Amino acid sequence: MAYGSAKAFAAAFRAIGLEAEPTPPSDHRTRELGAQFTSGDECYPAKVTVGDFMKVLEQPDTDPKRVACFMPTAQGPCRFGQYAPYLRQVLDSNGYDDVEILSPSSSNAYDGLGELAKPFVRTGWRALLCADLLQKLLLINRPYEERRGDTEAVYEECLVDLCNTLERTTVEPGEQLQELRNCMLRSRNSFQKLPKTGQKLPLIGVVGEIFCRLNTFSNENLVQTLEGYGAEAWISDIVEWIWYTTSEHFRKLKLRGRIWTAEALGAWLRKKVQQRDEHILIEPFHDDFQGREEPDIYEVLECARPYLPREGAFGEMVLNVGKAVYLAKKGAAGIIDISPFTCMNGIVCEAIYPRLSRDLGGIPIRNFYFDGTQSDLDRDLGVYMELARSYAKTS
Repeated sequence: MAYGSAKAFAAAFRAIGLEAEPTPPSDHRTRELGAQFTSGDECYPAKVTVGDFMKVLEQPDTDPKRVACFMPTAQGPCRFGQYAPYLRQVLDSNGYDDVEILSPSSSNAYDGLGELAKPFVRTGWRALLCADLLQKLLLINRPYEERRGDTEAVYEECLVDLCNTLERTTVEPGEQLQELRNCMLRSRNSFQKLPKTGQKLPLIGVVGEIFCRLNTFSNENLVQTLEGYGAEAWISDIVEWIWYTTSEHFRKLKLRGRIWTAEALGAWLRKKVQQRDEHILIEPFHDDFQGREEPDIYEVLECARPYLPREGAFGEMVLNVGKAVYLAKKGAAGIIDISPFTCMNGIVCEAIYPRLSRDLGGIPIRNFYFDGTQSDLDRDLGVYMELARSYAKTS
């Protein structure tokens, strides 16, 4: 999750009475512990997440019996599906048998939270949706701020407001939704007060593996470096993945001949409720997000179809290709794919991007791979931005 999403998600747990905090900011100790407890065959996000969890557990005041690690899982080609089992193995082999792992799965749209499901799933969904909206406000305002740091300051204030709103409001659906909408209105007003430069900057779409894309430590703060070169970034958010897992749930129900079952009815009702929540919370930003509207998940999947049909390819590779097409149609001057080194999704996409670029008039598409080693990211982004500006002038 992105920084703000993790904060809001933890607040959603606290809203139902559970003590929860995001793991502390990743640092050199994260890399040290990640390297110590992985073999090197795992992808970079596995190293970072294991390192962060072990960093929490090594603190003197941590009681392992009172710790549960939240690590979802997924099916498909991505190694992410092995994170939770591998973390369990690491914990057990290092004397942390008492540490629990909370691990809902994408196979049923993360509907595996037991007794927590009823009050938490909807609160967690709304928390992530609001966090995505705040991140979107941050990204469409920060490149144009008159005074450096003002947008970040407003974002932090709004994030605190969101977390406080989640914690102090009852989980009764109607009241909670109204309070969160009011919170989003306050956030919108705060961002609108920021003085802007009025300049027009090239738009760069950012897709890729969900962890490296959203975790600024893992991608060496690529988006802000990109902004330093005079660009606005449009980054795929975490809600996109949630909608994708929901669509996959329905596709698999249909394949198994279970589309007329109680399970399918429950999934359909939940989808309708989530769509209503999304509409109510996004509606205040109609003017703010003009030209930056997020697509329906089925539009993304159809954009990908000529290159990676969703029936034969799964996960982020389909979303990345489809979103790249969508972003190009929305006026992006370039696409950046952020992935861990050796990531299957990134490798498959990289093989397809040359054809996609040709079909879209030569839009520059660049893969950036990360594994925690030093790279000259600043130089590479500078070169890339020259290509993007040239494309913007001719398109």
